[in-house]
Amino acid sequence: MKIAVLSSHTTSLFWFRMDMMKAFIKHGHSVIAIGPESEEKWKNDFLENGIIYKQIFVERNGINPVNDIKTYKQLREILKEEIPDKIFTYQAKTIVYGCLAAKANGINEVYPLIAGLGSVFRGSGLKNKVIKTVMKTQYKAACRASRKVFFQNSDDKNEFINNGILDDDKVVIINGSGVNLDKFMPEPLPELPAFLFIGRLIKDKGVMEYLQACQKIKSEYPEVRCLLVGPYDSNPTALQPDELQPFIDKGIIEYFGEQSDIRPYLKQCSVYVLPSYHEGTPKTVLEAMATGRPIITSDAPGCRETVVDGHNGFLVKVKDVDGLTDKMKTLINDPSLCSLMAKKSLNIAKEKYDVHKVNESIMKVMSLI
Repeated sequence: MKIAVLSSHTTSLFWFRMDMMKAFIKHGHSVIAIGPESEEKWKNDFLENGIIYKQIFVERNGINPVNDIKTYKQLREILKEEIPDKIFTYQAKTIVYGCLAAKANGINEVYPLIAGLGSVFRGSGLKNKVIKTVMKTQYKAACRASRKVFFQNSDDKNEFINNGILDDDKVVIINGSGVNLDKFMPEPLPELPAFLFIGRLIKDKGVMEYLQACQKIKSEYPEVRCLLVGPYDSNPTALQPDELQPFIDKGIIEYFGEQSDIRPYLKQCSVYVLPSYHEGTPKTVLEAMATGRPIITSDAPGCRETVVDGHNGFLVKVKDVDGLTDKMKTLINDPSLCSLMAKKSLNIAKEKYDVHKVNESIMKVMSLI
């Protein structure tokens, strides 16, 4: 069969869905990946993995209906040209317009993944309310055109069902995107305590809370390292360079920008921190767990699935800088607890989040095996 995999973010397609696409190919299927970044840049990278790559226009964070119509038309044209047997799609724009374009072409085997609901769905204010109303209508139409809908946590599933977007009989819960345990392997903890945040520099990821907690930690424990990896972003809640620079100048944060391979940075840290406001299931947390690292994350949708509080890390309240700082101090002052939690994180990664197990569950639902 020919499988089309759609995303509003080509980098995410390549780094977060490659294991899944390779699994499709291993089982005898062909794969076409569709995303917004240039074919010139990405075509050969995908082709080396046996995948055809096609570019479409997507304004990931925009609300201009003219641009969205352009996205829909391009998807409709490319799906008409390629005629895939099944479609796997994720991220808001490619879910909505991918499902509608598939329906227009008579393709019924569409499987969206709701990998976390963004700030619009859980925000407040009049503008937010209007956009949320539109999105609910769009998602409802998309789900109606889908065979099954994947979710990575129960909070997001319940949000859809309670808002009348989706019927329960279409729901499938999976354990995140999984983690490749052959690529992310256990590493010894460094001698000195070190904290790490990886992610797009948007405020909904909790990056400001991380910076503020690091400022408190460094004032009391100047020898402790606080690392930050990730790109600036176009999201409305994006951190601006002039907001981060003071933390760099004062030696609070070691900032490494965007990295294609995060393993060297996971190796340098003793604790992984992600105080996000909401996620699907954060892949960087799974990669940190597979490396054998305790996790401090938010008691929030998607994040809370990865941590048993007090077992392989800690859950803190959203936007609670003092609570976050307190748990960071706990692991600085108790290396044996840090080491014990690291081992438990690794065990959970192996038992629950092995990418091969996750991909097998996806392929069974899609009738690919």
